[in-house]
Amino acid sequence: MSAPAARAGSEGPVVIKVGGEVVQGPYMAAIAADIAEMRARGVPIVLVHGGGPQATDLQKKLGQTPKIVGGRRVTDAETLDVMKMIVAGKVNVDLCAALVAAQVKPVGLHGASACAVLAERRPPKVVTGGGPDPVDFGFVGDVVGVNGELVALLLGAGYVPVLACLGADTAGGVYNINADAVANQVARRLDARALVLVTDVPAVLRDVSDPSSRIGRLTVAEGRRAIEEGVVTKGMIPKLEESFAAIGEGVRAVHIVGRLERGDLARAVDEPGSVGTVLVA
Repeated sequence: MSAPAARAGSEGPVVIKVGGEVVQGPYMAAIAADIAEMRARGVPIVLVHGGGPQATDLQKKLGQTPKIVGGRRVTDAETLDVMKMIVAGKVNVDLCAALVAAQVKPVGLHGASACAVLAERRPPKVVTGGGPDPVDFGFVGDVVGVNGELVALLLGAGYVPVLACLGADTAGGVYNINADAVANQVARRLDARALVLVTDVPAVLRDVSDPSSRIGRLTVAEGRRAIEEGVVTKGMIPKLEESFAAIGEGVRAVHIVGRLERGDLARAVDEPGSVGTVLVA
């Protein structure tokens, strides 16, 4: 499962992460069309996705009360079953179907697909926004490996791997993992040329109610200061923290983009900082 085997071309693949809110939103067709255009240019692409809103909706229908701490979902056995049904099921199928409609060749995968995402259970830990005590997130995992051989096989044949944010260990344990964390680790381990996080907001904003307050470029130090000063809140906190960790481990740059029109996704990769926010060391 060595990462170098997963490289396709001299620059490595582009890793794109889409949140569940994006898959069910109005911008998915434009995103799929851009992915098709990039694939036509020979750019290898790995897609990682979440499914938070869909999981929350199903939990409520089943009478469960979602528990979110510091922007992260606490996952007991019942919640893990929901994540399997939603993330590896509905959202993965819907995303693959949108790509098929754009003439892309997607292959849906999850962590237990030949350990595409190898994980181990996360120990209790203190997290930003979770108070002073360590939080036990239950069946939540940390990525410890990526099946680069499988990814390389698919990329080499012209397919787009579509990875659900579930990890698995070699004993058959399955874990819910933050999709940003999966994407960051996949990008690092595949030596990606770019990592793009597609969300439901256009960028990191100085004022969340004002899209024109876009921050085009953000260093790690500036991002940490924005969190400390309360400029960045809620779900954007773990997104930035995971991205900072990835940059610290060698990911060259992370792009946070959203509400994309046709051509925006490709432009974000080709012209860093022109769309959304690019995070750099």
